[in-house]
Amino acid sequence: MRLAPATSLLCVIDIQEKLLAAMPASEQVVSRSVRLTTAAELLGVPTILTEQYPKGLGRTPQALADTLPPAIEKKSFSCCGCQSFEQAIPAATAAVILCGLETHVCITQTALDLLAAGYGVFIAVDAVSSRHSLDHDIGLRRLEAAGAILTTTEAILFEWCRSADHAAFQAIRKLVIE
Repeated sequence: MRLAPATSLLCVIDIQEKLLAAMPASEQVVSRSVRLTTAAELLGVPTILTEQYPKGLGRTPQALADTLPPAIEKKSFSCCGCQSFEQAIPAATAAVILCGLETHVCITQTALDLLAAGYGVFIAVDAVSSRHSLDHDIGLRRLEAAGAILTTTEAILFEWCRSADHAAFQAIRKLVIE
C-alpha cells in the first residue's frame, strides 16, 4: 500500500506536556510531528489530535496544537476506544499515519485496533517515542510483526507528493531541509 493524500488520515496521539517531559526524544517527536501536520495541511490530509486525560497529563504544546484541530480527549489507551475518535475518521480513509506517545502503549494499541478494522497503518518512527528505549524498540517490533508499516516523516511527505512536479513539492521540500 502506498500513501495518497486523498485516502490518508494523520493521527497525532497524546503529545502532551507532562509526557514529553519524560521522553528522551521529545524535541524530535514535536518537530517531526509539526512537519507532518504542516504537510498534511498543505496537501489536504485530514488530521486528528488526541489527548490522554489532559487534566493530569497537560495539553499539547502550542506550537503543535496550532497546526491541528481541537483535541479529542480520551481515557482509553487505544484511540479506537473513544467513540469521538472513531466518528472523526473520514469515510475515504484507507491508510492511517500515527505519530505521538508512547510507542508501546497508545500507539501500539491504536495501531492494533486500526489494523483489525482493516486500515493500513503507518508508523512515523521518527515521530514516536517511549520513556524507555526497550519499550520503544519492542513496541516497534510488535507493530511491524502485526502488519503496521514502519516509515519516516520524510518518506511520508515525499510519498504524498509522488513527484517533484506536484504543486506543493517546493513547500514540502522546505519542511524536510529545515
